[in-house]
Amino acid sequence: MPLPPVFYHYFRTPLPYTRTLLLQEKIHQLQLAARRSSSHHDILLLLEHRPVYTSGRRQTEQELHAERARLTSIGAEFSIAARGGQLTYHGPGQLVGYPLLDLARTSPPIGIRDYICIMQKMIQSYLLRTHEITHVPSDNTGVFLDPVTKIASIGVQVRHRLTTHGFAMNVTKEPLEWFAQVVACGLVDVKAGCITEAKGKNVRVEDVVPGIVDAFGTSYGRDMVKLCPQNAGELGEAILALEEDALAAGGWLKAPSPT
Repeated sequence: MPLPPVFYHYFRTPLPYTRTLLLQEKIHQLQLAARRSSSHHDILLLLEHRPVYTSGRRQTEQELHAERARLTSIGAEFSIAARGGQLTYHGPGQLVGYPLLDLARTSPPIGIRDYICIMQKMIQSYLLRTHEITHVPSDNTGVFLDPVTKIASIGVQVRHRLTTHGFAMNVTKEPLEWFAQVVACGLVDVKAGCITEAKGKNVRVEDVVPGIVDAFGTSYGRDMVKLCPQNAGELGEAILALEEDALAAGGWLKAPSPT
C-alpha cells in the first residue's frame, strides 16, 4: 500500500522562534489525536526564523545564563529547545525545514538514526544536483563543505514515533556573522558556510525551496503536495495565525549589534 503524501507549506516572512515551536507542538497533538483513526497527515514546514540562538535539551539554564545575556544584547532572541544538539543560530538567509512525520507509517518503522541519515543525504544530494556543491564526510552530524566549514545542521525530536524539529541550511551570507558570535553545535574551529559563498553568486532562500521539496520527496519516497491553509481546518488556521504574527513583528537586525 503506497504511503500518503507529505503536505508542505513555505512561510515567506521570517517567523518568531517560540511561536513556531508552539505550531509544531499543535501539529504534533493534532497528529496524535487523528492517528487513532489513521486520518493524520504528515507535514513539512519550510521557513526562515527571525534572528535567534537556540540550545539543545541537554544544556541547562545555569550553563547558558551568561550566553543568553550576551547574545540577546547583540539583538537576537534566545530559546532552549527540545531537540538534540547544542547551541546554534537560526535567522533570515537560512532555510529551516521542520518535518512532522509519522515514522510508524512504514513496516518496519523508520528508526531515528535512519531518519537522520536520510535527511543528511537529502541535503547533500540537493546541494550536488542543484548547485554542484560537494560535501566532505564528517564524524559529526550535518553537512560540511570542508573539514572546518559547515553549511547545514540537523537536530530532531521524536515522540510516539512522530517527529518535530529538523534541519537548517545556510543559503545567503546573512547568517554567517551571527554564527561567528558562538561555537555552534559545540564544534570548536568550525565556521558556517552558505550556498551563496560556495557558488560565488547570490542565491535567495525562496530559490531553493522547490528543489528541497523535490529532494525531500525523493529521499523519503513520498509524493509532495502543497498545503492550502484555507482548506486545512485547525492546522490551516494555526498556520495563518502565525503568518499574521510574523508580519506584525516588523523588521529585524541584519547583523549583530556591536557590544
